[in-house]
Amino acid sequence: MQRLTITIDDSLLAEVDGFIERRGYASRSEAFRDLLRSGLEHSGGDASANRHCIATLSYVYDHAARELPKRLTNDYHEHHDLAQATLHVHIDHDSCLEVTVLKGRGSEVKAFAEHVIAERGVRHGHVVMMPIESRAGIGAGHGHAHGAKRQRK
Repeated sequence: MQRLTITIDDSLLAEVDGFIERRGYASRSEAFRDLLRSGLEHSGGDASANRHCIATLSYVYDHAARELPKRLTNDYHEHHDLAQATLHVHIDHDSCLEVTVLKGRGSEVKAFAEHVIAERGVRHGHVVMMPIESRAGIGAGHGHAHGAKRQRK
């Protein structure tokens, strides 16, 4: 790790300290690392385009929009390698919310998410991308256990 020294004005430091307190960070360093990571991810730099990521794509759409459910289904089938799981929620008579977990190369995930959000009838959309380390052989049965080990009787 490298040690950095930065100079910021008192009002910005007060905002940072409030952020640290609200989020429960143990130190300013941890908070600054997370803020920097977030800022770099949102800046859309070239490095993130080639990295593998996991993302959530959330959008609200008009289920009665002409052929939209069919178009969305076709889009997802064409990108079955990216879409991991989708949650569908009926909001009201006209609106549905879908939240999809996507996984793949950052540029491909971003392009697919932007395509879905741009579909006619999608009212609101947002994608949150987080980098992950790509490890060969780790997929659906990703090679590690979760939770406590079960004891045999």
